[in-house]
Amino acid sequence: MQYQISGIHIDVGDALQTHVKGELNDAITKYAERPTDAQIIFSKSGHEFVCDAIVHLSTGLTAQAKASKAEIYAAFDACAEKVEKQLRRYKRKLKGHHRDRNQSVEFIDPASYTGSTKEGQKDSTTFSEPIIIAETNKKFPIFSAKEAAEELEKSNLSFILFKNEENKGVNILFRRKDGNIGWVQPS
Repeated sequence: MQYQISGIHIDVGDALQTHVKGELNDAITKYAERPTDAQIIFSKSGHEFVCDAIVHLSTGLTAQAKASKAEIYAAFDACAEKVEKQLRRYKRKLKGHHRDRNQSVEFIDPASYTGSTKEGQKDSTTFSEPIIIAETNKKFPIFSAKEAAEELEKSNLSFILFKNEENKGVNILFRRKDGNIGWVQPS
């Protein structure tokens, strides 16, 4: 994770930078799996120190917080608590403990794949039609794009195939190499 710690008309020392990196890293890794970068800016407003924090996650979430206190460390600690609260709420939302789902998501077991051949066929090379490698009669879960993204984020899968609630078409959400989520929707 990349940190950018700076001050506006304030010299941010090594001790403060070490404190910021340690505290913010603990808060972020507790609730987020793939943080990308954090930007912390200290400034002075009257007699108070102001701390602005912006944390970007690879899922696209941006957590922002601002706090002001009489001491610079206290300003950062208050700001870090606000960021941690946003990340905690985001993770809780992904888990969705408060929401009851009528249908559970079914994942296809790789052992259920079957090769099929026609009766009387000894060798697939003599048969001119393509061979069916895998066949299943599982139904696609019906999600909105947002719900599918939440399911993908909860699972360790690289993609999820679902029927879109809006147009009932089959859609695919997948993890991109840069950590973001891609969406394939037929036109």
